[in-house]
Amino acid sequence: MASVSLRQNESQDSLLKRFRKKVVKSGVLSTVRRKRWFVSKSEQRRMDKKKAVRRNFRKSYD
Repeated sequence: MASVSLRQNESQDSLLKRFRKKVVKSGVLSTVRRKRWFVSKSEQRRMDKKKAVRRNFRKSYD
């Protein structure tokens, strides 16, 4: 779990900004979003394959 402590003379806004950065960097939100619904292994493989095709198409397009 991400935690931050208030530094001396630090505003609440900058504290919140540091906390958000830490949460994003730790990947907590992306994990929660990914595990929100059950996805079977075959469905996951299909989605991964689709993403790879799109990624390769974008790479070759540049």
